[in-house]
Amino acid sequence: MSGTVTFADSGDTILVEAHITGLAPGAHGFHIHQFGDLSSTDGESAGGHYNPDRHDHSGPTSSRRHASDLGNLVADANGVADYTREDRELTLRGSHSIVGRAVIIHAGEDDLRSQPTGMPALASGTA
Repeated sequence: MSGTVTFADSGDTILVEAHITGLAPGAHGFHIHQFGDLSSTDGESAGGHYNPDRHDHSGPTSSRRHASDLGNLVADANGVADYTREDRELTLRGSHSIVGRAVIIHAGEDDLRSQPTGMPALASGTA
């Protein structure tokens, strides 16, 4: 698996764009995690979902969610996933900044409601 995830400040929102290849076809949970530590192969060193406001886990369109809840990347039959979203919960500045935190793509689909989520990590990178 390889690809890029970018976060760009667009004023009131953060533009999130991803292009990932080499995934299993289907949906994969997509989150920012607490720490930028990617030293463990199972993703545990990255900690849980980044959740500075202590909201319940939810989907990216929910009014109350983890700041890091980005929903799912959906890979096509060739294992390619593209994602574009303008997000009002993320920030690149201040005490709730996502800079330096891990980006995790989970092996399984995020149901957008389980607490916390418990999905095993498939791959990761640092924001």
